[in-house]
Amino acid sequence: MIQEAPEDDVSANQQRVEAVVARGPGGAFAVAGLAVAIVMAMWLAFYLLVYVARGGR
Repeated sequence: MIQEAPEDDVSANQQRVEAVVARGPGGAFAVAGLAVAIVMAMWLAFYLLVYVARGGR
């Protein structure tokens, strides 16, 4: 048997959803920023440890 939530619960859930959405996509930006930082660190490590170590030729 499927029971629907009372109207009070639905409106409370809707308010919680709206509060989360109002904060914006902060977590997505944090994950994307971390990924970019990791890629840049890998590139810099390759450049310093391989290219520069060989004399840059």
